[in-house]
Amino acid sequence: MTTTFDQLASRILDGTPATADDALAVLRAPDDALLDVVAAAGRLRRRHFGNTVKVNYLVNLKSGLCPENCNYCSQALGSTADILKYKWLDTDEALAQAAAGLRGGATRVCMVSSGRGPTNKDVDRVADMVGAIKAENPQVEICACLGLLKDGQAERLRDAGVDAYNHNINTAESHHDTIVQTHTYADRVDTVTKVKAAGLSPCSGLIAGLGETDEQLVEALFALKALESDSIPVNFLMPFDGTPYENTWELSPTRCLKILAMARFVCPDKEIRIAGGREMHLRSLQALALNVANSIFLGDYLTSEGQAAEADLEMIRDNGFVVLGAETEPGPDGANSQHTPTARRRGAGTAALPNA
Repeated sequence: MTTTFDQLASRILDGTPATADDALAVLRAPDDALLDVVAAAGRLRRRHFGNTVKVNYLVNLKSGLCPENCNYCSQALGSTADILKYKWLDTDEALAQAAAGLRGGATRVCMVSSGRGPTNKDVDRVADMVGAIKAENPQVEICACLGLLKDGQAERLRDAGVDAYNHNINTAESHHDTIVQTHTYADRVDTVTKVKAAGLSPCSGLIAGLGETDEQLVEALFALKALESDSIPVNFLMPFDGTPYENTWELSPTRCLKILAMARFVCPDKEIRIAGGREMHLRSLQALALNVANSIFLGDYLTSEGQAAEADLEMIRDNGFVVLGAETEPGPDGANSQHTPTARRRGAGTAALPNA
C-alpha cells in the first residue's frame, strides 16, 4: 500500500521540494509508521547515494581551553567536564592519526580544534599539516573545523589543500541565544558564507535535544538548505556532566531516526551524516538509520569514545552497504567482499560533539 510518506518521496523525486509542513509531518509521524518513513526516505537516499556510506575520521588538533560558553559543549568556558585538555598536536602526530583513519576506510579526515576561531598562525599550522597529509594521501578529502573565520583565512586553507570547512549553525536562529551567548547566530552564518565564497565545500549541521521545539528543528533544517550546506552532520546532544545540559534527556531512538529522515526529505541530495551521540541515542536503530543517512564518523568523537571502528565497519557490511571508495575483492564464495582494513582510535578525550 502506498503511504503518505511514499507519496511525499515521489513528489520530491519528481522535483517538488518538501515544505515545512511536510517536515513536521515526518517528525511527528507515529512510531508505528516508522518503517514507512524510513522506506520512503530510503528511496531518496538511494537515488542520490546508492548503497554507499561515506566514512569520516576526526583528528582533534586541540582540546578544551575554549573561551566560548556553548552550554552543550564539554570544552566550553565554565564546563567542569572531565576531559583531556591539550594544545596543538604536532604535525607528525596529526599525520599518524589521519593515517589510522584512512587505513580504516575513511575518505574524509576532519581536522578539528577548540576555540572561538584560529589566528593566522593557527591557520598556517593547519595548512602545514594538510600539506603533509596530502603529500602521503593525495586522494583524501580534508575538512577543517577551526571555529569562526576572519577575512582571508578560508582562502589560505583552500590554497593549502583543504576541501571543506565545517561550522555548524547548531540550532534554529530563534533558539540560538538560549544555547550560547558569547557569539551570535549571525557570526556562524558569516563563517559559512566566507567558506562558500572561498570555494570550499560548506559543511554545516545541527544538534538535536537542546530544548528546541519541532518547529525550531524544521527552521534549522531549512536554514541549512538555504545555506546550501553540502554535508549536514546531525548531532544528538550528549549531556556531559559538568555542563548546563548535564541532565537533559529529550531524545529517543525513534525520535532521532525521524530527525534524520526529516533531514533527508528536506535536503534529499545532500550528505546526511550521523554524528555525535548516535551510539547513545540511536542505540539498536543505528543500522536502520543507514537507510536514511549516507555518512558516519568512524570511531571516537571530540571528547568521548564512539563505537569501535571495527563494529562500525561490520555494521555497514552486515546491512548491505559499502564504504564509499573502498576496494572490493573476491570473497570465499566468489562474490565481491569489501576490503576495509580496521583502525584503532586513541582513547576517550581524542576526538563529543563533532564539528564545533
